[in-house]
Amino acid sequence: MKKNRVQFLLFVYDNTQKLYRKYFKKKKRQWAFSQQQLLDFEEDTLGRKLGEFYKKHGFTMIPKMENHDVHHLLTDCGTRFEEEVAMQFLLLGNGKMNAHLLASIFLGSLILPEYFKIYMQAYKKGKCMRSFYYWDFEKLLSHNFENIRDFVYQKQTPVFY
Repeated sequence: MKKNRVQFLLFVYDNTQKLYRKYFKKKKRQWAFSQQQLLDFEEDTLGRKLGEFYKKHGFTMIPKMENHDVHHLLTDCGTRFEEEVAMQFLLLGNGKMNAHLLASIFLGSLILPEYFKIYMQAYKKGKCMRSFYYWDFEKLLSHNFENIRDFVYQKQTPVFY
């Protein structure tokens, strides 16, 4: 039964992804690096880690969606469908808000409700992290991955004057 529900969600995703990129990512440009070029970055850089992520999972870069894959690296969210939904909850907790994210959360919760506890944990995790959902990670590809990750996990504390 779960397999059918996931197949339905994949069908919806496949049929909306191009529309999402067309209408929500209008002004965003595709990264200037290929997957092979990412593997040419120095070891321990974000670029190299991302190239290794693609290679390990057998994924290809989707134009204008590269930041999403960096989010997987930074947050340790997996790539199974329920983990993709959990990442949307994490991004909501991190401050991201758009129609595609809300639709993903709604459908994921409706069709895979058995993971709701995991979704809420992801939401809380996103609340505890520095806001990163809007960063242009292409500019950070040559930076040390662990330093970026450590920075993201340090929640900003309010300063009272």
